[in-house]
Amino acid sequence: MRILLLITLCCYGIICRAQDGDHSDYRKKNESFSRVYDKDIRSDLASFTIGGIEESLGKTPLKKLEISRYDNNSMRFDGTNIIVSVKTGIFDRTKHKLGYEEKYLLKIDGKPYYGDYGKLPKTTMEAITVIMGTDTIYMPPAAIADLYNPVFNSADAVYFSADKRRLYVYMLNKDNAGSYEVTWIIQDKKYLRRILDYGFSKP
Repeated sequence: MRILLLITLCCYGIICRAQDGDHSDYRKKNESFSRVYDKDIRSDLASFTIGGIEESLGKTPLKKLEISRYDNNSMRFDGTNIIVSVKTGIFDRTKHKLGYEEKYLLKIDGKPYYGDYGKLPKTTMEAITVIMGTDTIYMPPAAIADLYNPVFNSADAVYFSADKRRLYVYMLNKDNAGSYEVTWIIQDKKYLRRILDYGFSKP
């Protein structure tokens, strides 16, 4: 499965490279795989993320849920006693402060963002909900507010740690201006953090 992912990435031409240099890039790497210091979480992430691909050799694949169904506006994963749903919304420019440098949009509401960086977004990440048995976990606004133009695809999945304490909601977003991957981590039925890497672009 790991080999298949690599072939898919090569076909899409999203091997990591630097930004094209036409404009400034204010996005940071403080949430990247390289900044994960918990050994167990880092080992889990290395088994399925592009950011951790250099450490993937010999990693045991995690149990996962593949997409049950998706369209342009939503994505859902169904498993035993678990449902994960992701919904998108329409970007309304009148509700945001837009920070341009020349013709490039580089900040939204004073912060850099992800998804076709440099261009005005069309869609937003509206909500992510995880239902585990009788418990419902909502991703906090800060975990999704700067993610735009999500495009659901077959690389997206939900993974489970071997000890069953953690659940990883993984999304790979491909675009021409610097694709990104994000993993939201649920631990002991509570949101823990997200891991975000970017710069996977078409050459």
